[in-house]
This record gives sequence, C-alpha cells and structure tokens, in this order.
Amino acid sequence: MIGRNDPCPCGSGKKYKKCCANKEVITVAEVLDEEVERVLQTFYDTFPKRNDYESYHDVVKKWNEALGDSLELDLIEAIAMDYFFFHERQDIWTSYLEKVVKDTIRPATKEVLDMWTMPKMIFAKVTAVDELYMTVENIYSKEVFELRREGDRPIPENVHVFCFSLPDPTGRANKFISVSSMIFFPVDQSDVFKSFIKSTEQEEEKFWKEHALELWQALAANGFEGNEYTDFETEVFAKMVDYLEEMQRDSSKIVQLTEDFVVEKQPKARKPVAIAAGAIRFGNDHGYFEKIDTTVKAIAEHFDVSASSLNKYAKEIEEYAETK
Repeated sequence: MIGRNDPCPCGSGKKYKKCCANKEVITVAEVLDEEVERVLQTFYDTFPKRNDYESYHDVVKKWNEALGDSLELDLIEAIAMDYFFFHERQDIWTSYLEKVVKDTIRPATKEVLDMWTMPKMIFAKVTAVDELYMTVENIYSKEVFELRREGDRPIPENVHVFCFSLPDPTGRANKFISVSSMIFFPVDQSDVFKSFIKSTEQEEEKFWKEHALELWQALAANGFEGNEYTDFETEVFAKMVDYLEEMQRDSSKIVQLTEDFVVEKQPKARKPVAIAAGAIRFGNDHGYFEKIDTTVKAIAEHFDVSASSLNKYAKEIEEYAETK
C-alpha cells in the first residue's frame, strides 16, 4: 500500500498526496506507456528532416528496386524508413533521444529512455502467445524473449515476425516492445527462415546490415507479398469476398471474424472453400451482413462442398463467435 507521504509511483518526484492520490486510477505502466508512446510518435512525426531527404530517398530507391515487383510501395517505404533510421543513420535516433532525455523531468521516464540507446532489428519465430506478450525466438541468436503485442487480433504460433525492438518500459527483464510496425510472415515462409542463416559467427547487427535485404528478397521470391496469411487462408477470405460481392453484401464484418477464427483455431480443412462456405452460412444466419434469401444446399453447391462440411465449419465459427 502506498503511503500518502511516499513518492508517487508515477515517477513525478512529488509525494503521492500531492500528485495522484485523488485520481481515480493511476498506474506506473499507464503513465509510462503514454509518455514513451509520445516520444516514439514525435520521432516519426519529426524525421526525416529536409536535409535527410536525399539519403533517405536513396535507401527507399535501393529497396524499391529490389522488392518493387513483389511488395506494395507503402510497405517498402515503411521498411526502408526503419532501416534508414536504425541502420543507415543511427545518429538521427541517438541525437533525438539525447535531446528528449535532457528535456524530460519525470525520473521514471528518464530511466526508460536511458535503456533505449538503439532499437535492435529482429526476425523471430513466435513460439507462444498470451494476452499481452508473445514469446519469440530470434532466428539468428536463438535468444528467447517476450515481445509486447500490438492490439487484440489473434497471433498464431510458428509464424515469424519482423520489427525493431526496444526494452519494455516496465523494465522487466527479457521483455521488449516494437518501435516500428510489426510485420508477420505466415507459416508457409518458415523454410526461408530456416535455410537463410548459414552461420552465426558474425556480430548480429553487422550481419543484418549486410544481409537483411537478401532475406527480404528470398521471402519475396517464395511468394511473400506483405500478407500475414498463408495462401490457404488467403483463399478462404477471397472466396467469401467474391461471393458476397456477387450478392452485393458487405463482407467486412464476417471476414474479420473468419480471419480471427482461422488464425486462432487453425482449422484443418482439406479445402479452403469449406471454411468459406461455413462462414457464409453462419454470417447469413447471425446478421453479419444483410440477409441473403438462400439455402444451405445452394451455398454448398456454389462453393462445391458438401452440406456436412459447410455445417461443420458454420458450427465451429458459431462456437468461436460466442467466445468473442
């Protein structure tokens, strides 16, 4: 229990009674999260500056020439920007952080920023997932650590993730957050990651500075287009969208539920259309789009699946929806 004359846990340096005692809810984590998120957002809002544009565009050009046939330009630019800041021009981050630390009053925030000397690039395999963190294994160092999740969408085990990471603001050992956007790679890219690392004799940061683009090219050559779903999963959603467009219905609500279902439950369907058909039946019965005047038989015939397969996945999706 915090005494009224104890230092306030928010890290302001004031006594608790003079700071947060009269607020309804206050936690160190909430205060830190708000402040460090502001630090990160301000960085991306401020940089690159005009005098950095030429060198930044050189990096984007290099990455676009290598990946432009496979990935959308927006994704390439996002990846290239992080490489520019944290590999090519690390001085931009360090000088920004020095200024922020100098201007920061709250001791707890300073402690976090002192740990943030330089974001570390990681490619890692997801081995477990809980409500707040996922456990990942670095594909280069084999180091196992926890990475904070961004949002509530389900994350399946055995996918791979890319990001630049920083120590978690909580200060807990072996926990990290992503400073950049997380990019997930479906399980059908696993063999690329397995075969890419031939030797770990090089220092990890140096290795990735020299070879990261090669890995992205290998992933693109294996069919990666920026989609976090496998080809099988993508076909499930595409079949649903095609059907609902034909019926002039909005597909967004039922597709989002089905995405979560497929990722979290990993159904072992032989054909993607079986899941798609089941999702359509469930969505039609439960108001996920404007009602279609149809029958189970007609849906099954449209997707060329048996009524029993359709009903099986409609039931599984219904049970899943009840947990949401």
